[in-house]
Formats: sequence, C-alpha cells, structure tokens
Amino acid sequence: MKVTLPKPNRTFGLTDVLGLVGLVGLLIARYVPVAKIIPFWGCALRETTGWPCFGCGLTRVADRVAHLNFAGAWDANPLGTVAALFFALMVVVTVLHLVFAMPIPQVRLSPREWHWVRIAAALLLLTNYAWVVVKTKFPYLLA
Repeated sequence: MKVTLPKPNRTFGLTDVLGLVGLVGLLIARYVPVAKIIPFWGCALRETTGWPCFGCGLTRVADRVAHLNFAGAWDANPLGTVAALFFALMVVVTVLHLVFAMPIPQVRLSPREWHWVRIAAALLLLTNYAWVVVKTKFPYLLA
C-alpha cells in the first residue's frame, strides 16, 4: 500500500462526489418519507417469497441514520449502517476539502492487496446477508 498526500487543493474528485451523494441521500432520507409516498416501494423478493434480498433494510438504514438512530439502523442492516456512516464521513471530508483546501490522501493498492480487498468484501457481504436472513426468517435464533 502506498499513501501520498498532495498539496492543499480544491480539486473536485471522487471523494467530493461521494460526499455530495451522501449529503443528498441523507437529506432525502431525513426529510422525504420515500417509503410512504411511493406506492410500489419495498422489496419485491421479500413480498413474493418471504426471503430478504441483499439490500433489504437499506431504506430503513438511511432513514434511521439520518435521524441519528444508529442502533435501529444497525438492527435493520449492519453493513448498510457502515456504508451510511461512510457517506456521512465523506460529507465532512468534502466540506473540509472544498472549503478549507484540505488535501485528501491518495491510497494505491497493489494487485495482491486488491485481491484480498475483494475477498474481504465478498465475505462481508455474505456475512451481512446471512445475518439479515436469520433476523428476518429465524429471529428466535437471535434471542
């Protein structure tokens, strides 16, 4: 892994895009009741089969994180909560970068490191999905 710190700048980049997406998403989650105003909103897989999809709980996560209910967000989908908090962090980093010209560290991974990142991400997704399935279909196992 190689980490470099550029000179202070206000160059718009990927981190700023993630920050703006996070800001818009969390503002919508905070002030627009999406699940109530869109009649077809919901998980079609869960409604037809009873089994959750990989993204089940993400609307609740966004709503609960936007309302600072972190325990409720974690209960809905743990990995989704981590992602929502990451987007909130990107909002802060974007403000610091664009307003105060804070440099954003650039991280470069080797092909071997990327290989392990992909494996870890797949394991995290599968573990999170297993937890969501157990929570949805077999809640008595968590009691």
